[in-house]
Amino acid sequence: MNTGSYQESANQTLGRYFPPDTKEKQQLRMTKLCDPPESKLSPFLITLLLAVLLAEYLIGIIANGFITAIHAAEWVQNKAVSTSGRILVFLCISRIALQSFMMLEITISSNFLSFYYEDAVYYTFKISFIFLNFCTLWFAAWLSFFYFVKIANFSYPLFLKLRWRISGLMPWLLWLSVFISFSHSMFCINICTMYCNNSFPMHSFNSTKKKYFSETNVVSLAFFYNLGIVVPLIMFILAATLLILSLKRHTLYMGSNATGSRDPSMEAHMGAIKATSYFLILYIFNAVALFIYLSNIFDIYSLWNILCQIIMAAYPASHSILLIQDNPGLRRAWKRLQLRLHLYPKQWTL
Repeated sequence: MNTGSYQESANQTLGRYFPPDTKEKQQLRMTKLCDPPESKLSPFLITLLLAVLLAEYLIGIIANGFITAIHAAEWVQNKAVSTSGRILVFLCISRIALQSFMMLEITISSNFLSFYYEDAVYYTFKISFIFLNFCTLWFAAWLSFFYFVKIANFSYPLFLKLRWRISGLMPWLLWLSVFISFSHSMFCINICTMYCNNSFPMHSFNSTKKKYFSETNVVSLAFFYNLGIVVPLIMFILAATLLILSLKRHTLYMGSNATGSRDPSMEAHMGAIKATSYFLILYIFNAVALFIYLSNIFDIYSLWNILCQIIMAAYPASHSILLIQDNPGLRRAWKRLQLRLHLYPKQWTL
């Protein structure tokens, strides 16, 4: 990609997430975004896609809210919570906040466009989007890392020491992830502010210097955007892959010593391998969709861009549903809830 096209793509990315400072620049940006794109989607398709997005948001909020409620009740009742439960609480709360903000953003941007492009409103939505997405990526990565440390069978001294200390370290690691995500978001804003201040003609600036500052800021912003996605992605992939390899190796060893009857332990290992593989695939799809969406590779109104939003909305919902299905305690609690909801209307009819 040449410098001109890269600069144009960066301009569009910055325009999507951070509005210009002056009212004139903001109005110009609104005019460009309100112009109909070349490949305009039909109203029926737009309505259908919006309905799919809202359905995914609602399913994700319900599933994550259920997980949060179960572990929060355990936390209050026992005055303590397991390490995995603590990670799930952090993960689900961040997902509830993220999907609530995204659902509210779609509603406001579709019906109150002028209000949506007010600086305070626009900045609130976009900063929250970046911060909460980075938080969910980190929390999911720590969940995968925790399962890897606790379940994987390795005899290295450093690994055994880490297994012994991971439960005590995890609360600090979770709050560190919040701090990193917040700092990351604020740093991107500062870079963007520098870029916006050097992206428009100023008579006191030399054109060569101005071009250098602008290109430097664009590269820095793109680098830090990608860094917020790549680091937890690599950690998740490594932890999940090593866990799958460890479980697979142990399953093969158990299979070689099997007597022919069904072994519940082997079935549990196979289920863990499948669940971890599903989590890995979902995480990668979500990270790639988020990277494409932030990079602004496609037009903001294009079908591919909307597809990225659908994938990002589907990931928290599908991952939370899989967590409920694979966790015996959560699965039993969900069945009890379904039974109560089924019997509730009958009690009113009596």
